[in-house]
Amino acid sequence: MYSFGPGPLTPAVRAIIFSNVGVFLLTLVWSDPVVQLFGLTPSDVIERARVWQLATYLFVHSPSSISHIIFNMLAVWMFGVELENRWGTVAFAKYYAITGIGAGVSMVLVSLLPFNATRVVYDVPTIGASGAVYGLLMAWAILFPHRQILFMFIFPLPARVFVILIGAIAMFSAIGAGGGPVANLAHLGGLVVGWFYLKGPKNLQLEMKYRLSRWRMERMRRKFGVHPGGRSDEWRNRPH
Repeated sequence: MYSFGPGPLTPAVRAIIFSNVGVFLLTLVWSDPVVQLFGLTPSDVIERARVWQLATYLFVHSPSSISHIIFNMLAVWMFGVELENRWGTVAFAKYYAITGIGAGVSMVLVSLLPFNATRVVYDVPTIGASGAVYGLLMAWAILFPHRQILFMFIFPLPARVFVILIGAIAMFSAIGAGGGPVANLAHLGGLVVGWFYLKGPKNLQLEMKYRLSRWRMERMRRKFGVHPGGRSDEWRNRPH
């Protein structure tokens, strides 16, 4: 069975899309002030302490490239709805914010590298929700790698392959936005942050604790001669 989209908008996804569209309409009237104040400019963050830009840049899109916001919001809807249904609104909003802000931090760090291509980004504003979108794509690739999705409404592809294609399209549309290719490459930090959030040291630590607890339980069972119940067990082998 195939269907278009994940279903109706969920609360957090609705808030994200409406906020982005509202700010986009605002940029059509006051483009320069909105981009300069709320777009992510590394020099502003470091020298002027405009730390709010690490979050607000996610809601600003280029008024000269409508495809930028269309592809980003389409991805938020297609991949965000099911993630929010699975995790809950609070957990989903937290993940979206962490991956988006993490991508912004990575962009600032990239701008500090001692290369001519990266130094240009230091004084140029970067805008768009691409960093958080890449985080959503990473979550989908991890949680639903083999789910079939129709690409161009014709070709069924595994979710992992589909995510790669959608990510490439999103990045291609973002190249025309403020900040240039280097800044948009830094947005890929959303992928890295998303992976660490879902599969990184914290979760590895929880997995190790779980494995250790299982090993200790098995050791205690052997020590005290405890056997699991079942039809094949005799009464004398059952704990009582």
